[in-house]
Amino acid sequence: MATSDPLLVVIDPLARRTDGESVRIAKDVLSAGASSTKVCLPEGPEEFARALSRRGSRRPVVVGDDRALLRAVSLLHRQRELAACALSLVPVGGPGGMSLARSLGVPTGAVAAARAVLDGAERRLDLLVDDSDGVVLGAVGIPSVPVMARVTGSGGSAASGSPGGDGPGAHHSWLRTCQSLVRTLAARPPRVPPVTGPGPSRLRVEVDGVTLVDLDQPVEAVSVAPSGDTDRARGGAAVEIRPASVDAEATPLRAVGRRVTVSGPSFRYRADSVVTGPVRTRTWTVREGAWGLTLPG
Repeated sequence: MATSDPLLVVIDPLARRTDGESVRIAKDVLSAGASSTKVCLPEGPEEFARALSRRGSRRPVVVGDDRALLRAVSLLHRQRELAACALSLVPVGGPGGMSLARSLGVPTGAVAAARAVLDGAERRLDLLVDDSDGVVLGAVGIPSVPVMARVTGSGGSAASGSPGGDGPGAHHSWLRTCQSLVRTLAARPPRVPPVTGPGPSRLRVEVDGVTLVDLDQPVEAVSVAPSGDTDRARGGAAVEIRPASVDAEATPLRAVGRRVTVSGPSFRYRADSVVTGPVRTRTWTVREGAWGLTLPG
């Protein structure tokens, strides 16, 4: 990409709140190096989508974390404009929100990343698209990271209030007993189910129609990721299955294919930074070179 390209710089609101100084530095470097720069400051997902859809001939530059990049790719995919639009990214966010950008080869410093936007080249990358039209840039992990159970319930204020309606001489013993029981139950804290780590799952994993593991063999984890340039089969998905083992650690099963289906009892999965589910089945298909990202030359 030439530095004469006009740029649309979309600054994610979380990036502005998290690290305003890096945002300012990136904006200054991009404005100084491009022929024309339009800066958008969306306040939410709808304004983010509107700014991206009105980019015209400008090359979009996302200033934000992994979620902002995923949002931009998802929007362009749904609009069927991903093939014709090369994205650029200046990673800005919390320390845990830029691992995807790092794995894709984007510099994580504001100055280096902005210079890569100006002087780098577009690289076409593979994409995983699932059967609900969701996209995955990095990897799918099954099971997802366990989430603390949420318990909601009444605080007991209404039930524990003073009883009313019993006028003098009308104190029935059964009514007092019921009111006492209600107060006792309301005072008890809600039971929170224990939170444990993920145990073995029973899943069927199929790659290009071939079953690698079936429901009778429990597995500890399954991962699916675009194979990229590190594997011989570009345009494929690299699948790794870690079988559950009582004794020594079992040898992982690995395969590469274009279509991966996971099914079984309800399961949750993490796609990039987003946890989805529970679902009973999900299929991911590789789209070779489906999206472009500007990376250092």
